[in-house]
Amino acid sequence: MKELRVELGEKSYPIYIGSNLLGHPALLQKHIKSKQVFIVTNTTVAPLYLQRVIDSLSECQIETITLPDGEQYKSLEYLTKIFDQLLEKKYSRNACLLALGGGVIGDMGGFAAACYQRGIPFIQIPTTVLAQVDSSVGGKTGVNHPLGKNMIGAFYQPQCVIADIDVLDTLDDRQLVAGIAEIIKYGLIRDPALFAWLEQNMALLLARDKSALAYVIERSCINKAEIVAEDEFESGIRAILNLGHTFGHAIETGMGYGVYLHGEAVAIGMCYAADLSHRMGWISAQDVDRIIALLKQANLPVCPPKEMQVAQFVDLMSVDKKNVDGQIRVILLEAIGKAALPISVDLALLEQTLKDYGRA
Repeated sequence: MKELRVELGEKSYPIYIGSNLLGHPALLQKHIKSKQVFIVTNTTVAPLYLQRVIDSLSECQIETITLPDGEQYKSLEYLTKIFDQLLEKKYSRNACLLALGGGVIGDMGGFAAACYQRGIPFIQIPTTVLAQVDSSVGGKTGVNHPLGKNMIGAFYQPQCVIADIDVLDTLDDRQLVAGIAEIIKYGLIRDPALFAWLEQNMALLLARDKSALAYVIERSCINKAEIVAEDEFESGIRAILNLGHTFGHAIETGMGYGVYLHGEAVAIGMCYAADLSHRMGWISAQDVDRIIALLKQANLPVCPPKEMQVAQFVDLMSVDKKNVDGQIRVILLEAIGKAALPISVDLALLEQTLKDYGRA
């Protein structure tokens, strides 16, 4: 087992990465200070891993809620169902909430914990690659709105993150690949050695090689933890973690939540960002080709949905948390392995990228 730390002073916490971590109850128990434990999970994960978590907490009063699986359920409607049960079961403010699932469950469980009685402790037990390498770390929580993704939420840090690599054995191929998009992102924004490693070893990840998965999960978490420690509330450097996300969120919202997985939409968004970076004169055409080639090697989509036109993209991108004074701001690349802080882009240049990239 590897143990990393997100250094945030009094809010610091560990990230545990390894095999069979759910088979070691003491690991989870040492971070729970209450007899009341509330587990949020979904219909896919519950039959596989819920009982194992319950069995490791035999001394506690345990209640569970099992939500439908999918991005379309990451909403205020389903968030309210969590609050309803917490209140009906009379959970106190020192209760602990466990988020057992992928990014949707982690975001919703964390947001519920942030809001319930103005904040109760919570623990992330991520069960997808995307959640283990990205969404479970850093304290971003929230839900979607029909007009914009993740526009309602809070920064709220967990007590710990337990990333058991063995749970990825039951992850379907599409979800596995979607998580790899976020790993590629770390290579692009600040870790060129990781990017080069992925170019040489993508086949190992797609074959679910345990040592390869452990390596990229640890490397991704190190990158995320260092950025979050420097900028917890995304007032500066943390924004680079959103490479491809402004474009990707527009795709998720425009096509309807759940049509594209988050990682799939971000993959297309990173292609847009690479294309725009080239148009700005920041990276070469060869760099763009290299980025697209790696995404294709990972079996990720690289072309935008034909149903979405330029005007719709621009309209949806104008609803983004990075925007300032009505200006669309995006993360671009100065090199493979170096992202720039958000910049307001020339609308004509942005529209050219949206019009031309991947439309041939």
